[in-house]
Amino acid sequence: MDIKVCFGLRVRELRKAKGTSQEGIAFDANIDRTYMNSVENGRRNISIKNIEKILKALDVSISEFFNSSYFQEMK
Repeated sequence: MDIKVCFGLRVRELRKAKGTSQEGIAFDANIDRTYMNSVENGRRNISIKNIEKILKALDVSISEFFNSSYFQEMK
């Protein structure tokens, strides 16, 4: 599976677990909602700075984020 797709699926999973919308996470991360949508759908080659913003908005550490079955399958 493509890394962008894995990243987007993980973001969506954590966002839904948090019980918030794409718009809510985008607002908290100070990014556009349409950008957030393209991230979740695996269409965005996201920068490390925007990864940091999204993970802060999700209130999740980098290690917790990447410690997921989505990324384990990539090995």
